[in-house]
Amino acid sequence: MEATFKTQLEKIACKVRIGIIEGVHAAKAGHPGGSLSIAEILTYLYFKEMNIDPKNPKDPKRDRFVLSKGHAAPALYATLAERGYFSPDELLTLRQIGSRLQGHPDMKNIPGVDMSTGSLGQGISTAVGMALSSKHFGDNYNVYTILGDGEIEEGQVWEAAMFASNKKLSNLTAFIDLNNLQIDGTIDEVNSAKPVDKKFEAFGWHVITINGHDYDAIEAALAEAKTVDKPVAIIAETTKGKGVSYMENAVNWHGAAPNDELYAVAMEELNAALAAFN
Repeated sequence: MEATFKTQLEKIACKVRIGIIEGVHAAKAGHPGGSLSIAEILTYLYFKEMNIDPKNPKDPKRDRFVLSKGHAAPALYATLAERGYFSPDELLTLRQIGSRLQGHPDMKNIPGVDMSTGSLGQGISTAVGMALSSKHFGDNYNVYTILGDGEIEEGQVWEAAMFASNKKLSNLTAFIDLNNLQIDGTIDEVNSAKPVDKKFEAFGWHVITINGHDYDAIEAALAEAKTVDKPVAIIAETTKGKGVSYMENAVNWHGAAPNDELYAVAMEELNAALAAFN
């Protein structure tokens, strides 16, 4: 990837992380850890990979994105705001009464949201349905989804995976956010789905494992995905809470908002990272 463009993406991801922290702090609730871990993936999808137009969010020819781990909505909202679907100022209304930005994505009211999600396992299932529709009607759009590594403990995920393989949904790419933490502890402590790569392979998917914070790796994986005639699972090894020192690899930040003091610390770190690009 050209260095200048990579720097541009890194800067955008930093702004996405700032939007995540601002929104969760304003709401005094939310899920910062698993939102911060997917900033690079969302940034690449929305600013490089997907065929989308913020001025025409319902374009029938657009690529679709489903946030299967719907509790990471602050990351999706911050990305959509940066991409121009709505003003970044609206992020401060997260989870407020009357706000469009609910705790989980709402396709009926938020421009750019293709599917309402929150009940784990259902997002990947609807993404499979979208991909099947695209194939059946010859619409030629691609479908992308992000699942949590805790989410894939849900049986419905594997029913969807089996169906996608049987229907040869080569237009479907699923990122698995492998940050190794879920709400109650590590995935090994709770109910490990490892080896994740071998499981998806056994269900007939093409599997690629990458560093989920590396743009070159994300780019190469998505390019490889276009060369195979089957659904693709990109196992993205990430750091939960990435970008905020005290949140990194800390399970207690799965679903908690920083107080004013810790908010100031997070914003100081993220603004310093952003300033380094200028």
